[in-house]
Amino acid sequence: MTLEAGTIGKLRVRREKAPYGWFLGMAGEEEGPEVLLPYGETSRDARPDIGQDVEVFLFHDDKGRLTATMRKPLLTLGQLGRLRMADFHPRFGCFLEIGIGRQLLLPIKELGPRRELWPQPGDELHVVMKHDKEGRMLARLAGIEDFERAVFRAPSSWHHEEKEAWVTDTFRDGVFVLVDGGILGIGALGYIPNASMTRPLRLGEKVRARVTQVREDGRVTLSMRPAKEKGRLEDADRLLAFLRERPGGAMPYSDETPADVIQRRFNLSKSAFKRAIGKLMKDGLVTQEGNWTKLTAAGSAADAPAAEAAKPGAGRAEGR
Repeated sequence: MTLEAGTIGKLRVRREKAPYGWFLGMAGEEEGPEVLLPYGETSRDARPDIGQDVEVFLFHDDKGRLTATMRKPLLTLGQLGRLRMADFHPRFGCFLEIGIGRQLLLPIKELGPRRELWPQPGDELHVVMKHDKEGRMLARLAGIEDFERAVFRAPSSWHHEEKEAWVTDTFRDGVFVLVDGGILGIGALGYIPNASMTRPLRLGEKVRARVTQVREDGRVTLSMRPAKEKGRLEDADRLLAFLRERPGGAMPYSDETPADVIQRRFNLSKSAFKRAIGKLMKDGLVTQEGNWTKLTAAGSAADAPAAEAAKPGAGRAEGR
């Protein structure tokens, strides 16, 4: 074993010195570097004896001294793991729990430029432990190459199932996630496009989403939106409520409105918007005139819901 932070190994107890603890060194060496195992870093039933070999985890204390603990860490040097964010410092970054009473720093430069997508305390981040230039423990965000060595290919049976996932990286057009694998292991890689989100997702956030595609490479595409039919009714109700709050019951959006405008204004894809408008038009609640969508007299009535379950044909897709 080499004496470096972030590693687990066996060291021999050379001496005890109150009120500090035990000093440990390499087994078979009478001289050489020593590290302190403080009294507080052992349990009452695991107090070592002089000459005994003990398994310890090495880290740097608040004064930068290499120190040992008999507590088991959640992550060791070079390992990939998911750690809970305990705190955030605006200059330094995220402090992550590693199970030894101390925290691991994820530097702020790892978080990207969009502050609104930075993690919050309680979020869980997938990281790899590394060293800084001084040999101290540090975290970096796990990348695709780290995950590819640990994940499995999603089975085709996942299609249409709801899964829990953690955001591992954010991009302009969507987010990468690690989908929980349950008893199968660490999980499978996935992607949620912006158009399939109901709200922006931040790094480390846990989300529940529906698998819409299992790709040939074993990765999955997911959506936070409900299946089309359920989503069509919910979106129609939302658009109807929006129109009722508009002056004159009209809005300058229609089937002809560009997709990017629809996405920004309603957080809907163009196809979802058209399905919802189609539902409202079929139910006689709205009409379209050029680039405008307007309420009809029936649509203006407060007791006229978009999702009329009892209406014949209300549950069938419109194919718009």
